[in-house]
Amino acid sequence: MSPFLSFTHVSFTLPDGRTVLEDVTFGLGPGRHGIVGANGSGKSTLLRLATGALRPTAGAVAVHGRLAHLPQDLTSRPGATVADLLDVRSTLDALAAIEAGSVDPNHFDAVGDDWDLPERITARLEAAGLAAVALDRPVSSLSGGERVLLALTARLLRRPDVLLLDEPTNNLDAPTQRRVADLVSEFGGVLVVVSHDRRLLERMDQIGEVRDTAVRWYSGSLSDYEAAVEHEQRLARQAVSTAQAHVRRQHRELIEQQTKQARRDRQGRGKADGLPRIVANEYRRRAQVTAGRVRAIHEDRLEESRAALEQAKEQLRDDRGIHVDLPETEVPTRRRVLRAAGLVPAHGTSRPLDLDVRGPERIAVVGPNGAGKTSLLRAILGLEEPRRGSAEVFVPWRYLPQDVDLLTADRSVLDNVRRVAPGRTPGDVRAKLARFGFRGDAVDQSVRTLSGGERWRATLAALVLATPAPQLLVLDEPTNNLDLASLDRLVEALGSHRGALLVVSHDERFLSDLDLDRRIAVDR
Repeated sequence: MSPFLSFTHVSFTLPDGRTVLEDVTFGLGPGRHGIVGANGSGKSTLLRLATGALRPTAGAVAVHGRLAHLPQDLTSRPGATVADLLDVRSTLDALAAIEAGSVDPNHFDAVGDDWDLPERITARLEAAGLAAVALDRPVSSLSGGERVLLALTARLLRRPDVLLLDEPTNNLDAPTQRRVADLVSEFGGVLVVVSHDRRLLERMDQIGEVRDTAVRWYSGSLSDYEAAVEHEQRLARQAVSTAQAHVRRQHRELIEQQTKQARRDRQGRGKADGLPRIVANEYRRRAQVTAGRVRAIHEDRLEESRAALEQAKEQLRDDRGIHVDLPETEVPTRRRVLRAAGLVPAHGTSRPLDLDVRGPERIAVVGPNGAGKTSLLRAILGLEEPRRGSAEVFVPWRYLPQDVDLLTADRSVLDNVRRVAPGRTPGDVRAKLARFGFRGDAVDQSVRTLSGGERWRATLAALVLATPAPQLLVLDEPTNNLDLASLDRLVEALGSHRGALLVVSHDERFLSDLDLDRRIAVDR
């Protein structure tokens, strides 16, 4: 039987009662299946249900074939080597013992069917561009990109039939992203990829969108999915426009009917005045019954039209962006923002940096994984001692690290922002948070319950709304874990910032949308 992954009437509800998935049914055979959706919609939950790490509240998940899963957050024990990360140490040791003459059954059990493991390791490392990485090398000495490639290689060495990848290209430079995409494209089983990487999603055979507790599949790549959604939205906007016109027409007809009935009532009262009382009362009763029946018909039609309008509106997506007016972040053109002289960060590059930033300059720091870009940012801000040189910042600043750990997990979004912006009123903070996608009761949600993207948006809000207002924003890989719509909103939010911007990112589309003034290249 061919490998497959199936969900049958699967629902999943969180302990707090929030339903993440409801009555989800689909089946996936061999091919490349991408999964997209808003932050917090349940994409990672979907994969964890597939692995068995979570159990559905209702329904069943079935996997036929060997399964491997690459999670977002990779961890390794202290002192681990490349062989440990690849999970091949015991098998290699057993092979070495057998080659040395051992006849211990435990050694043969450890090898199993992996007699060709050394050759497969060599081939896999070459395919990942890691042929020069020794098996005894400490994992701690590897760059983030090398760790991801090795973790993916470890999964492929298991010869899985079903491979699940959760944001596999986060924090990766462009060459490493291409390596991951190439490895993914060559996989012949059931591949399921949760990602916001456009280039990776363009290689998919179909796209599944997680939205409103359901999963809907679209044939083709990301571009095909976006074209299909835009077509649906165009039809939905037309349906809303038609429904609105129908409501207006029914409302107008109801008013006209009421006006006509009032005229008939006046005329009827005049006719009834000359009739015997019993006849006049019966005349009025019949008129009232007829009028009530006609009015009810028009009111029913109006209610049906309004219901149709609400149903049509439900098909429209919420594309509201982030639009925050931040005049207090403005920095005059001639004001010196920061200066670095002969700066060599603690890790990575040994090339000294001289940098003088004035006014609202927008600067990107680019370079391969392991070049020391993060270390450079931290040295500029005085958060890390450089190897050589000096740096100084002359304006209020805020820093967003890669791990987005600036918020207090057990406090609400509102409380976290008010903590860094004590001069703002609760009403002002609520209004500003609405522009960041936190509306109504969402501002009272505990940070601990937020998805990665929601936590990031809350952190961004805390950064730019803080007092004193930051005239320099320093962002390290800000697009990690953001869904495609949130990426666009991030660009809009940064467009509202009137100060200087220093950003590290491997996302070329994101950088091109920022309208940068210059780039600083950092080499290993």
